[in-house]
Order: sequence, then structure tokens, then C-alpha cells
Amino acid sequence: MTTRAEEVASAVLYEGYILYPYRPSSVKNQQRWNFGVVYPPGASEGAATMQTQCLVVVTPGTAPRLDIKIRFLHLLARTVEELDQPVLELPDTGQPATHRVPRIECDGQIFQAWQEGVERVISLPSCDLQEIVRHPQSHAFAFPESRIAQPLRDPEGRIAWLIVREHQPIAGQVEVSAEPAGENLLRLTIQLHNHTPHEDRDTRDGALLRSLVSAHKILVLHDAPFVSMIDPPDFCREAAAECRNTGTWPVLAGDDGMYDVMLSSPIILYDYPQIAPESAGDLCDGTEIDEILSLRILTLTDEEKREMRQSDERGRRILERTEALQEGEWLKLHGVLRGLRPGSEVIQ
Repeated sequence: MTTRAEEVASAVLYEGYILYPYRPSSVKNQQRWNFGVVYPPGASEGAATMQTQCLVVVTPGTAPRLDIKIRFLHLLARTVEELDQPVLELPDTGQPATHRVPRIECDGQIFQAWQEGVERVISLPSCDLQEIVRHPQSHAFAFPESRIAQPLRDPEGRIAWLIVREHQPIAGQVEVSAEPAGENLLRLTIQLHNHTPHEDRDTRDGALLRSLVSAHKILVLHDAPFVSMIDPPDFCREAAAECRNTGTWPVLAGDDGMYDVMLSSPIILYDYPQIAPESAGDLCDGTEIDEILSLRILTLTDEEKREMRQSDERGRRILERTEALQEGEWLKLHGVLRGLRPGSEVIQ
């Protein structure tokens, strides 16, 4: 996979992770994760399956192979718990009685409830395309639950709070199949299922903790080309129209004119998407305009910057990178002309 495809895939992964003004306490950041969510079965919010269908041209006598990588965020719930009665040390077994609080300040730092994202990757074994026509493949995956409690002490040296980070378990399945869709043409189908048990009493946040968030697929072909699903050639236009994609949008990725990488994205993109070379880094905000967002970051108050810096690692990096921009980098963000042609090529 080319560097350009990797950059775009990473931007897709963190689309909407944290939004301007990049503070967990802001209203905009109270409900995130609008793209690429594969929910547990029975959740009221959305579907438990993401399906990708695309076309591959297969030349007789070749043995094309397919690599599949699936990436998503596994949400980690960070909560702040205050002990009902501070203690000098935590007991070896069990936990003292606590109650949750939205936010505390301890030793000059801000701690507050938040949903962090941990990257998960499912890399499937390279498969023979002709083989999966005859024998569809199925791959199960699972990520376990976890819980880590970080004690914080008050000015008297007693443990008064716990910062608790918890993962709910996630389990699912990837199904890969292919079928003829015309002469020398295969329709490839990849289904991503979330099989994680769902509890009826779950809120939206509870369902998200058992969801595959910002899920997308990266497909790499060897010895065969993909077909553009946006602008397919005439000979397979009808077959492309019959492809059914659920919760995803497959586009050609990587270097212009190459047909070996397909990014199945939860966000609508054109073929060969790329990150603007003038961008200093991902700002995580949908339809981001780097110059405007960067200028707005500089207008945040010192207290808002303090919360942004201390509450989330990606938010901290965005702030530090923006504050370090040099004059030349600001000028690049201001405006760039691309695609100009000589006047003789313009309609007279």
C-alpha cells in the first residue's frame, strides 16, 4: 500500500475523533462517532454489518491474490471516580466505594470523563481470488475486555480519586466471497459483522463501547486491477451498478492511475483521494479547512487550551503543532492554485 493511501486511511480512521474547539466539555464533543460505526446486533442506532462490493478484472491464465486489512477504533471509556472515603492505600482485593464525577483537578491537572479510541487492525491471510469463488472464506476475530484504575492522591497524600479506563469486549467475523459478474470480471464481496452481545438497557454510549468505530477496509490486489466504482468502463458499467455497498464507499486509492488498491471508506470520497500537501497534520474535523481551524485554535483562551492539552493526547498534539507553525507554513495554508491550464486550452 502506498504512502498516499495510508495517509488517507489514517485520516478516515480519526474523522470526527475530536472536533473544534477540541475540548471534551464542549457540546460538539458530547456526541461523536458519526461515521463508519458497525453496531452490535439489536442496537437501535444502526446496522451490525458493513458490506463492500467491488469489481475485479481477471485475465485468463493469471492467479491474482487479494490482501485485506480492516481497521477500526475500539472505544475506551475513561471515567473519574471519587472515593467515598479517601484511603492511604488501595486494598489488595476489591475496591473502596466510589461515585462518578464528571471532572476533577488534581495537582494542577484536569481529569474528566472521555471516550478514547484504540486502533485495532485485522489483517487476513492473502487469498487466491479464484479459490474464494469456489470456497468463500470466513475469519473470526475478538478483542478482550480490560480495566485499569489509576489512583490519584489529594494534598494529604490519600488516594481520593481513581481514573478508570475500561474496554468492553468486541467479537465479530469477516466473510469474503467472489462471483462471476461478466466475461473476465469478478464481483468481490466483503462483509464485516459485529457479533458482540448487546444489552437492551445500553445507552448510545454503551452500544458504542461494543461497536467497531470508524471502520474501513483496505484491499490490495496482486496481478489484477480493480474497477473504478465511481467511473467504471462501459463494458462493466451495468455490473458496477448492481454492486451493493452498505455503510461504506469503495474508491481507488494510492497513486493516480494505479488500480491495485481500493479503500472502502465510510466517508464519500473520489478516486485517488489525498491529503493536501500544505496541511501540517490531521485536525480530525469533518470538511476541515486547515487555515480557519488553525486560526480558531489560536483564539482559544488559556483555560480552554489547558483543557485541550490535558484531556486528550491527540488534542494536545493538534494544539502544540498549531502553536508551532512558522510564517511560511501559515502562508501555504492561505491558498493554493491547482490545475491551471494555458489560455489556449480554454474555450475561445
